[in-house]
Amino acid sequence: MASLGVNIDHIANVRQARRTVEPDPVPFAMLAELGGADGITVHLREDRRHIQDRDVTLLRETVRSRLNLEMAATEEMLSIALKLGPDMVTLVPERREEVTTEGGLDVVSQLEKMTSSVHRLQDAGIPVSLFVDPDERQLQACQRSGARWVELHTGAYAEASWSAQPQELARLIEGCCMARQLGLRVNSGHGLTYQNVEPVAAIEGMEELNIGHSIVARALAVGLQQAVREMKALVQNPRLDPLFGQVSG
Repeated sequence: MASLGVNIDHIANVRQARRTVEPDPVPFAMLAELGGADGITVHLREDRRHIQDRDVTLLRETVRSRLNLEMAATEEMLSIALKLGPDMVTLVPERREEVTTEGGLDVVSQLEKMTSSVHRLQDAGIPVSLFVDPDERQLQACQRSGARWVELHTGAYAEASWSAQPQELARLIEGCCMARQLGLRVNSGHGLTYQNVEPVAAIEGMEELNIGHSIVARALAVGLQQAVREMKALVQNPRLDPLFGQVSG
């Protein structure tokens, strides 16, 4: 049964649109936990476009589930993570001009850098996950880096047409299987919604789904606690999906 990590970056997006003090993502993290979130995820970007340094400091003090810090593998971010001590760090690619993360890390071409970052964090007791596409070469490089986890990028699946989704789901299933055979634990995320999450949640060995935008969008209509409850129910009790021919749950 997969658990649910709730990404609250988009709460901070609303605040930063006006450069003001509200909505404050910190109390919203508490509401997400009350709704059943198994963890809180935030991405502290180099340009600070949404989550700010004070947010991660306060979240570290107040989150009662798990705090997953997404970040680029830069010296600045490594220093922040080592000082903060989140429950997990997920290393992600980052380009200043992108609207959101556009794909997985290229661990193969950055293996030395990633290995150094992974060891620095894990030697300090912080588990590390690498955000990658479900690609065999990338997964093998993740294993060589010493990382304990991977987070499979679900963007291609989420953005695929109705007819192409089964193929993308198959890639995720195969990627999860390969990762586990390599001794890696598996999370996934990016672009997952109330409409497409259940087949991913039903993949054998999938431990956690990190979801943000869709939950925040739903929360505008029903409130954050209820939005998290609804997503948690789909993640933990996925139904049989005749389109994908997959036994769910």
